[in-house]
Amino acid sequence: MYTKIVLCNPNCCNFLLLFFFFFFFFSGSQCNKYGVANPCYAPAAAGTAAMLGPPTAESYGPSAPPATMFDSMPGYEGTVAGGGGFLPPPMPAYPGPQPTPGPEQPNWNIPSISEDTAREAFMLFASSKCCYSSAPAKDGVITNMAAFNTYRYRLETFTESRSTEWSHEPYSGQTVDAYAQPPPGPWDIPANSPSLFVEGKHCIFAFYICVIFVFVYDRCHHCNGRGRENCNKCNGQGSKMCEICHGKQQLLVFINLTVKWTNNTDDYVVEQSSGLHMENLRKVSGKELFKDSQPMVYPVMGFPDHTVVQASQRLVSEHQGKYFQKSRILRQRQTIELIPVTKVTYTWKGESHIYFVYGNEFKVSADNYPATCCCSVM
Repeated sequence: MYTKIVLCNPNCCNFLLLFFFFFFFFSGSQCNKYGVANPCYAPAAAGTAAMLGPPTAESYGPSAPPATMFDSMPGYEGTVAGGGGFLPPPMPAYPGPQPTPGPEQPNWNIPSISEDTAREAFMLFASSKCCYSSAPAKDGVITNMAAFNTYRYRLETFTESRSTEWSHEPYSGQTVDAYAQPPPGPWDIPANSPSLFVEGKHCIFAFYICVIFVFVYDRCHHCNGRGRENCNKCNGQGSKMCEICHGKQQLLVFINLTVKWTNNTDDYVVEQSSGLHMENLRKVSGKELFKDSQPMVYPVMGFPDHTVVQASQRLVSEHQGKYFQKSRILRQRQTIELIPVTKVTYTWKGESHIYFVYGNEFKVSADNYPATCCCSVM
């Protein structure tokens, strides 16, 4: 998404007198026609290269105004070409809402799956493997099922950050509302955020600095205001349109403001002694036991597993310290999920084996499946 807010820098009025001087100076000395009819263009003699006038240091100037040129612009100090980092948000004019403890959950019971559910999940798992025999899943005898307490705490901090950089584009008569109003601060420009906890990016042209007022850059720095440049493929025998100003001869210099919304997420999964690898749990969902969403959340209180309480305290503190300085925290959300894990012990052909059924999706993990072979169908 792109939005243009055209406002002129009020400090540019200091350049008005200088503008008139340079305008009359350059208007009398700069050629405005190109090609063979251009008086500044000298066709090459045999064995020599053609030139679009004598090259000067100005022809190879910087690609944007120096960082110190507009340091007096409030809120945009230090803005440079290529980006100058994220801008700290202003202090709020009034205290924000204070977080409140989340609702208590009286029932933390862990649901258990039935033997039929465990067997059906195991059969689907075996049938999804081309070289797995379905016999162990179909004929194995379940001897034990054990449920384990596995909780996942998740903290989401939805932030808005803003950064600026100097940029430019060919000047082709764009309207510049000079002196209409002072330029807004980088955090005063409105930007429509996406839905909460959904990431996005919005690029805004904060305001233009018209080339009329920035006299140093009233001509394209690449071609020195000619609109054309020497062709490097023919060793300067001809010319081509300037790739920077696109033949417009002038550049419009402006500040580019980028607004970025990020959903910063951290998880904590309680270690469980079932033997299931932890990475498996990151791929499934669980039963939501607790949910709290506020401008700023308060750490979880009263949860029966003390490691979840400790993780909540640590992550809430880390997020507020990490994101408060360089971004605006719009909303936080914390959830606790119970990820059901069932360890199933079964026998097949007189030997004991195990597999795991986990997550709301009833995923199965079965290391050392007892009947695997290439293209085995039973």
